[in-house]
Amino acid sequence: MIDHLREQDRAEIMRNFERFWAGDGDLEFLRSVHHPMFFIEFADTAYAARSDDTDEILGYLLGFVAPAGYGYVHFIAVRDDARKLGLASKLYDVFTQAAVERGATGLKAITSPENERSQAFHRRMGFTSMTRVDDYGSTGRTRIIMRKPLS
Repeated sequence: MIDHLREQDRAEIMRNFERFWAGDGDLEFLRSVHHPMFFIEFADTAYAARSDDTDEILGYLLGFVAPAGYGYVHFIAVRDDARKLGLASKLYDVFTQAAVERGATGLKAITSPENERSQAFHRRMGFTSMTRVDDYGSTGRTRIIMRKPLS
């Protein structure tokens, strides 16, 4: 089942953080950018894939529609024991629908150059533009900016 994230869901995600992100880079940095605002202020465009049996979060997407007219996906993650179930695609589909309803003309997501799994997933999801940006946002980190036009 996919529904909106709730404010209290952040605690569950943080408790199980390694199950979502192990092997995907700097966990402390990743934790730090899971800001509560995504669970409170942007909850109408943040989604959870939940277990039908236990209501546990199996995957989640944090995103919002930017004033510039694109749906920005801040994070998408699926728990280690729920991968290969198509949950990430389903989360993206629900977010895309919400973004279109809010007037978005495209989607945008960001990943690291090392995260080839993320880049491959986004290509499968129809992201056609992959641009490498050094020192993205003056963070000292290189990022891949990925874009997908919406019709």
